[in-house]
Amino acid sequence: MVSSPVTGADANTLAALNSMHVGNVFLKGRSYDGAPAVAALVNQLKATVNAKSTGGVKQFVATDQEGGLVQIMNGPGFSAMPSAIDQTGVSPAQLKTEATSWGQQLAAAGVNVNFAPVLDTVPSAAFAPQNAPIGHFGRQYGYTPQAVSSYGVSAALGFAASGVAPTVKHFPGLGRVTENTDVASGVTDPTTSRNDPYLLPFKDAVNSGVRWVMVSNALYPRIDATNIAPFSPVVINQMLRGDLGFNGIVVSDDICDAVQLSPYAVANRGVNFLAAGGTMALCTNQALLPAMYQGLVQRSKADPAFAKLVDAAALKVLEIKAESGLL
Repeated sequence: MVSSPVTGADANTLAALNSMHVGNVFLKGRSYDGAPAVAALVNQLKATVNAKSTGGVKQFVATDQEGGLVQIMNGPGFSAMPSAIDQTGVSPAQLKTEATSWGQQLAAAGVNVNFAPVLDTVPSAAFAPQNAPIGHFGRQYGYTPQAVSSYGVSAALGFAASGVAPTVKHFPGLGRVTENTDVASGVTDPTTSRNDPYLLPFKDAVNSGVRWVMVSNALYPRIDATNIAPFSPVVINQMLRGDLGFNGIVVSDDICDAVQLSPYAVANRGVNFLAAGGTMALCTNQALLPAMYQGLVQRSKADPAFAKLVDAAALKVLEIKAESGLL
């Protein structure tokens, strides 16, 4: 999945779609021009793809529309969404209704995947300001796994009811870290374990039928002391797919711009993610995508076993696209 500025595609995005046939787009940044402007961009992105070269397979077009400080699309046609912690001011049933409405706004603009809701549990209101990626921004649905599950899964079901696929994140959780993987390296959660009670929201979301889960970029030494989560077979294959029984799309968090990934060569990042069991690598720096793409191609040519993993990931994406009416 390659990124495009939500205010207009650039040459790098268009090259990824046309030359490398990347099949999915993430709309990033901030737009205040409303739904018509977003719809025009989505139509442009769709029109630039050669149907013959892709077999007519349509794109997943994703964005980050959580609410509060994390709302990429604004202006006429998009509600001003409250932050997750403020979304809990209504009942879970009412939140599902509101999320359906927010999802309908995205769908009307051509967006069919939302990287929300956040299912990370922050341990307490007192700790929230110290939790840089989640609590600091009010992205949490509460301070117990039960509360997060109740509200977060309701939001997910609301988006799904609108025809926009929810993407629950950031498995196995970012509520206990103090630094943000986007802007810091060595971000570690020393607490979360394989059978941690804080996994409940993700378990409930999987049981509710979500088809997308985003993996955190943090390190979880009590789970896998060697690999950060997106490169961890324990996190992806054993926990998410095995313990929770998830059989949908495992999408990475951004693995291009995130400072947490800075120790790893760009060409190896997509390879490591798919080797660990991932399905779709997200690159929010479209200028870096060719290096990650070439790394995948070269490894596939040199390693037949890895090539089979790539084929399996592509097939999974096609299966979910079939479910979503994109074939």
